[in-house]
Amino acid sequence: MIIDVQGLIDEARCYEFVRNLRWPEKVCCAHCDSGDVIKRGKDDTETHRQRYECKTCHKRFDDLTNTVFAGHHQPLKTWVIFLYFMGLNISTEQIARELNLNKDDAHYMAKLLREGIVEKKTEEKLSDEVECDEVYVVAGHKGHPEAVKKKVAKEGEIV
Repeated sequence: MIIDVQGLIDEARCYEFVRNLRWPEKVCCAHCDSGDVIKRGKDDTETHRQRYECKTCHKRFDDLTNTVFAGHHQPLKTWVIFLYFMGLNISTEQIARELNLNKDDAHYMAKLLREGIVEKKTEEKLSDEVECDEVYVVAGHKGHPEAVKKKVAKEGEIV
């Protein structure tokens, strides 16, 4: 029995999901980040894709503008399912089979999603005191710890 995974997912809920992730409190301009935004109807080809206009910079944008999902021929629900399968650690080839995608398209989508995740990742900054236990100085000696021992001084310091 073959299950149409994409048939189980609602396109409207995918757009709602993206909007809630992108703008948890209030829609902001995708160009200038202003909160002074008005709705400008729905997209002609994707009826659940909301269009907006910024009253500050007067530019128009939609739910997907400046996201990894923008400008591609695959529908949003395909991207959402693809991302979900990636989270389950399913191979790109298997995802391509499950979603009936070309293998090259699937690899391209996985690449874009990974790059988008890394790009949005916040940088961790340490503060106050940082402690470190046990440091092994064998890196770079390819399994020859004797080379490390030669560099150890009498008081146990590395030269």
